[in-house]
Amino acid sequence: MIEFAFFAIVAGGAGWLLRRKHLQRVAAGPDAAPVGIPGMARLPAGRGRWRMGRVCGGPGAVRWVPERGEPVALDGARATGVRTPSVREAMVINPGSRIVSCVFAGGSADIAVMALDLAELRACVPQAPEPD
Repeated sequence: MIEFAFFAIVAGGAGWLLRRKHLQRVAAGPDAAPVGIPGMARLPAGRGRWRMGRVCGGPGAVRWVPERGEPVALDGARATGVRTPSVREAMVINPGSRIVSCVFAGGSADIAVMALDLAELRACVPQAPEPD
């Protein structure tokens, strides 16, 4: 009997917290939603740590905005390829994501986004021309 009372109290507390968080989001309005495509990036490509953040902007004015740290301008960014994560990468990033390899004026980057966000990212970061 005590277990049922305990679980009822825990469920009531969790429901209260979720309801409070929902009311805060509604009060903040739609303008409070973060802008950009959520994902993870590794700068420079192939080295370093995966960092969470967002890709913001449109064609020609793309920037990576990490959750912590300064934004990185991806001036003239071009996508050189799309691939699925390796087994080692899948331990850090979502295995269902897609990794877009990019080159830009300041170097290279790997940007991981969910498969549903891939089309939006490819609209921001155009495909590099094929070498002749």
